[in-house]
Parts: sequence; structure tokens; C-alpha cells
Amino acid sequence: MNLDDYKEFVQTVTSQESQNVRKLQFRLGELDQGNIDKGVVGDVNIALLLTGAMGLSSEGGEFAEIVKKLIFQGKPYDEDTQFHLKRELGDIIWYWVNSCRALDIDPNEVIKENVFKLESRYPGGKFDKYYSENRKQGDL
Repeated sequence: MNLDDYKEFVQTVTSQESQNVRKLQFRLGELDQGNIDKGVVGDVNIALLLTGAMGLSSEGGEFAEIVKKLIFQGKPYDEDTQFHLKRELGDIIWYWVNSCRALDIDPNEVIKENVFKLESRYPGGKFDKYYSENRKQGDL
């Protein structure tokens, strides 16, 4: 397959909201108006959710960039590097809490659910490579 064929293929498997700003605006308007989808449990602040999602992605990348330089490029692990990592983690948690706010969920409940998921995944409460690679149905 050449790149032109692949480009056409990609267009066919990409949502209309991803390709057309008016359709995107319409979808954002639907979501902004509230519970339009079946099974929705509450309102979502779309602007804040977008901020959180994009921020988590970009700040996670900045954190990973420091780790990459530390491991692969000889960056020293010194007080400056540790401070820089700590600041990026602060940015990550800022966006994470804003994502919780956007979804109107308690950050403490997110942590509790994560503990429950990991306890369920790893019987006995300890990491096991087998369970890491062979998850139960529904374990995301």
C-alpha cells in the first residue's frame, strides 16, 4: 500500500467530528447541553475535559522527556532533575484534578477504584507477571 492509498483509507475510518469543524461544534454543543447519550450519569464540562485530556497528554510527555534524557542521554539525576520531575508531576496532577472536576467525580474515589482494580488484578496483593499479561475479562 502506498501513502496515497493509506491516506484515503485513513479518511474512511475517521469520524466526521474529527474531519469537519461544524460537525465537531455540533457534537460539542450536544455534549454541552447535557445528558443526550443513553447511560449518561451526569453532566460533563467539555471545555474542562478537553483541557484536562490535552494537558495530561502534554505534561506526561514532558515528564517522559526528562526520564528519556536521564536514562538514554546521560542526564544526571541531581537536585535540578528531581526538581524538574517534581514540577512536571505537579502539572500532571493539576490536569488530573481538572479532569475529575470536568466529570464531577471525587479524586479520592478515583484512587479507591484504582486500588480495587489492582487488588482484583493481583490476588494476594503483589505484582505477578502472569496476571499482568493475562487479565480477566473486563479488566481494562
